[in-house]
Amino acid sequence: MTPADGAPAASCTGVDKTYRTATGVVRALVDVDVEVPRGRVTCVVGPSGSGKSSLLRLLACIDSPDAGSVRIGGHAVDGLGARGRRRLRRRQVSYLFQRPGDNLLPYLTATEQLRLAADLRGAAVPDEDLLALLARMGLADRAGHRPGQLSGGEQQRLAVACGVVGGPALVVADEPTAELDTAAAVRVLQAMADLATAGVGFLVSSHDPRVMAVADGFVRLAQGRVA
Repeated sequence: MTPADGAPAASCTGVDKTYRTATGVVRALVDVDVEVPRGRVTCVVGPSGSGKSSLLRLLACIDSPDAGSVRIGGHAVDGLGARGRRRLRRRQVSYLFQRPGDNLLPYLTATEQLRLAADLRGAAVPDEDLLALLARMGLADRAGHRPGQLSGGEQQRLAVACGVVGGPALVVADEPTAELDTAAAVRVLQAMADLATAGVGFLVSSHDPRVMAVADGFVRLAQGRVA
C-alpha cells in the first residue's frame, strides 16, 4: 500500500469525536476539516482540552471518528476493519512519543531499529541507505549503539529517522521536544524540517515556540473546532 500520487499526507473532513466520561459527554472534535501537506511540518496548537491529542490520534489511525472521513496518503480509512486499519497504520503512519526512550526498543542498535522500521513497512532498504540516514541525522558514529547508550536528543533523532524510513505518508509527533533541553530540541526540529523535504508530512502538536518557529503551517484548535 503506497501513498497515492498527489494526495496530501493526511486529511479529515467534517470529523466529530465524542468521549463519554464519568462526568458526562465531552465533544473533543466538532466538524473539523484539516489537510496535512507532504513535504511540510504542520503544527497543531491550542489550549489544553482544545482537541489536539484527539486530532493526532485520529490522523494517526489509532482512533475512529464518530462522523466524517479520514484519509491517509490518499487512502480512505472509513470502513476499514481493525486489520485494515493496522495495515494502513503500519505502512503509512509513524507516531513519535514525548519520551524519547518510548519510541525505541532497548535491545536493538540504531541500525537495527531502522531496519526493523523499514521491514514493518514492507520496504527493502539497503544497509548503506540506513547508514546514510543515520549520518544525515548526525548519528553516523552511533550506528552500533543501543538506546541506553544515547542521549535523549540522540534517541529522539533516531526515532525521527525510524519514522521516515521506508517512506510513510505521515509522521505524527506529540510534544516531541517536551523532554529535551534547548540544544537537543533544536537538532531534533532541524532533523524534522530536513526530512520533510523528502516528501513526508509531519504533524506536530506542541506549545513549544521552537517547534512553531520551524513549522510551515498551523492548525489552531479551540474547544474542538478549527479556529
